Amino acid sequence: MTGEAPAIALRRPKGQAATMPALSDSTTTVSDLKERILAFVRERDWEQFHAPKNLSMALAAEAAELMEHFLWATPEESRAVAGDPSKRAKIAEELADVVIYALEFANATGLDVAGSIEAKIASNARKYPVEKSRGRSAKYTEL
Repeated sequence: MTGEAPAIALRRPKGQAATMPALSDSTTTVSDLKERILAFVRERDWEQFHAPKNLSMALAAEAAELMEHFLWATPEESRAVAGDPSKRAKIAEELADVVIYALEFANATGLDVAGSIEAKIASNARKYPVEKSRGRSAKYTEL
C-alpha cells in the first residue's frame, strides 16, 4: 500500500561489519531489543508511519503470516512443522516480525513491556490458580 513503511528487519547484509553485538536470548534484554528497533526505525524516518493503529494492524498481519504455516494442521502436525528444518527459518522470520512490531508498538506508545508482562502473569495467576487449572484448557470463568 502507498505510504506504508516496509516490514522492519534487523538483519545485517552479508559482508557488512557488525556495528552492534549479535542478539541472543541468553544475553539480550527487552530494553536492548527496543533500543535496536528504535534505532533502525529512526534511521529510516519510519516513526511517521508508526501510529498505534498502523502498528497494531501490522502486528495482526504478521501474526496471521505466522499462523499460515500451521493452517489446517493437527496439534501433532503443527509440532512437526515447527521442528522441520526446512521450514524453521521462515517460521523464525515470521516470529521475528511479530515480536519486532510488538516492541515497536511499545516504543511508539511508551508501554513498559516487562512491566506489562509481569502484571499480566500476576492477573493470570489469580484467574487460573494451579489447583483449578492444572492440565485443563478451560477459560477462567469455567473453572
